[in-house]
Amino acid sequence: MYPIITIVGRPNVGKSTIFNKLVGKRLSVVSEVAGTTRDRVCMLSKINGYNVMVVDTGGLEIENEGDIESNVKIQAKIGIKEADLVLFVVDSKNELTTEDYHVIEILRKEKKKCLLIANKCDNSNIKDNAVELYRLGLDDPCFASAIHNLGFDELNQRIISFFKKNDIPINKRQKIVDEKMINICFVGKPNVGKSSLVNAICGENRLIVSDKAGTTRDSTDTQIIFEKNKFNLIDTAGLRRRGKIEKGIEKYSVLRTFQALQRSDIGLLIIDYEEGITKQDLHLAGYITDETKGLIIVVNKSDLIEEAEEEQRRFINKIRYKFPFLPWAPVVFTSAINKKNITKIMELAIQIKEERKKRIPTAKMNLFAKKVQIKHPPTLPSKKWKTPGKIYYLSQTTIEPPQFVFIVNEPQKFHFSYKRYLENQLRDAYGFVGTSIDLVLRKKSRKDKIEF
Repeated sequence: MYPIITIVGRPNVGKSTIFNKLVGKRLSVVSEVAGTTRDRVCMLSKINGYNVMVVDTGGLEIENEGDIESNVKIQAKIGIKEADLVLFVVDSKNELTTEDYHVIEILRKEKKKCLLIANKCDNSNIKDNAVELYRLGLDDPCFASAIHNLGFDELNQRIISFFKKNDIPINKRQKIVDEKMINICFVGKPNVGKSSLVNAICGENRLIVSDKAGTTRDSTDTQIIFEKNKFNLIDTAGLRRRGKIEKGIEKYSVLRTFQALQRSDIGLLIIDYEEGITKQDLHLAGYITDETKGLIIVVNKSDLIEEAEEEQRRFINKIRYKFPFLPWAPVVFTSAINKKNITKIMELAIQIKEERKKRIPTAKMNLFAKKVQIKHPPTLPSKKWKTPGKIYYLSQTTIEPPQFVFIVNEPQKFHFSYKRYLENQLRDAYGFVGTSIDLVLRKKSRKDKIEF
């Protein structure tokens, strides 16, 4: 759909900083620690008004051959194969290394067109000493400094010129934000199987999976189509308890997770069946509901369950006991290894997206408000109030998330439990399965003249 630009290079040359500049967001985690980026991080962006897909990759190394490092290489090479244009980044402050020549060798084997970027070029002296760059056999390098935002006008022009010169279709008119897209954010503690579930849904090893906790560092978007519906699957870094979060890379990974949750429609709370329900799972559920997102509770690694039906029933009872504020959230038992109930997650996501768009007419809302007051009149929260609370009328103000405003005589006259009663009655009457709803009690003003 869009031309793909993949950014490659050895570790710590500034690939993620350049990626963030091109997409206009701090999406990739940036650190002085080499090897921070591991998965492919993709984002749709506009360059000089044209829509392009920009892909950040992990640093390509020769020496490190561990499990994670080899997976980083695989992901980077996939990014290169998919690319229409490769941005090859080198560090202009240092001499070329064997790893730089290793990267250029990979690009030649793939027969990819590439644009050389000499990053960290903060002064003219560095440009004068850049003769060595021509040994790579590429066209004139683009001198840039991602930190100081230098050289990006020229870089953007050269990117668009390349697409036009090579007849690669580019489009100005399409909107970047696709309102029909269902954005699902995978949230959970480290090592509960978030990346494995994304891979299972995609049917390919799109993300790096390892038994080592903390493998995922960036929030990674993966777009797929399921039953003619477009999905954006957002894998996130595992969230540990606040006191255990380390400074540096992990701290920024946590921030990216919260940003990913804010731009999603539905949060998938992944729970490890073996480990059971923990306090951190409760906190994560709270984060999702605070953002008024849709919610599906996913119990992963359920292939380990013996006596499946009875044990699942027992586990659901535990969930309802531990999460009393989430009776409306559906529970799915999955196994990323066996691809158990993978399609059920997608079907529920489609249903929840529609529930989040549901709008109830004001006339029905007012009739509902009248019925619930007759069924259970508001009780006074304390003795200081002489008259009870009263609901004058009710209306739905927004969708995605659904928000309902109750116009009342005095919000403080309503006990918090009555607000919960109103939400339960609203769900019984109109559904909103798997959907957070926002209830607001607002005092009647002179402008509010309608009363049933």
